[in-house]
Amino acid sequence: MSELLADDLSFAFPPRPGSPSGHRVFDGVSLRVRSGERVGLVGRSGCGKSTLLRILLGLAAPDAGEVRFDGEPVRPGSLRSLRDYRRQVQLIPQDPAASLVPRLSAERNVLVGLVRLRAPEPRLETARWALERVGLDERFWARRPHELSGGQAQRVAVARALALRPAVVLADEPVSGLDHELRDQVLDLLHELSLGADALGVLFVSHDPEAVARLCDRTLLLADGRLSEPSALATH
Repeated sequence: MSELLADDLSFAFPPRPGSPSGHRVFDGVSLRVRSGERVGLVGRSGCGKSTLLRILLGLAAPDAGEVRFDGEPVRPGSLRSLRDYRRQVQLIPQDPAASLVPRLSAERNVLVGLVRLRAPEPRLETARWALERVGLDERFWARRPHELSGGQAQRVAVARALALRPAVVLADEPVSGLDHELRDQVLDLLHELSLGADALGVLFVSHDPEAVARLCDRTLLLADGRLSEPSALATH
């Protein structure tokens, strides 16, 4: 069982000109996501969720504390130095449709990540497997993003992450802007992917308490620079 661990993280933005101190984003934040777990992360806009995700992805360094994956420290660096880690911990971005390459088909959008991170061959077969895994059969493989519905584009973004066979996905507002039916489809898909022999760990960031309660085993609230487990958002 794989494990992504954030241990006692602190982060502050540097002071602006004329300001005696920087803006403290969070202090002493710890969380753990294991394979097969679905953990919700909620908090108001500007509370530091995006900064925390950047640190978990190895895109930024905390001022204090450490991120570890399967016991090994994760430190920001080049794509080459973090290639193995990026295969294991993948992001589903807040606006998947905007993150897709407009001129590329659904199939090629998934393939790009496999090539960039030097996933083993056969990459094309892997891309098609991932698309089928999220419910997009060969009828959709050649379609470009503008030819897909919002829910289908969301599924391509999930397939792009899934194709690398990660242990953990960080889902940043993945159902924001979807109608209720499409939202439930994406939530059901993430739930399904967290089960079975190749179970994903999911850190699900959302402003939607109902979506978090539907998907997640437990919920963390980031507020005033601290993480807590609020009873008001108790999960099922």
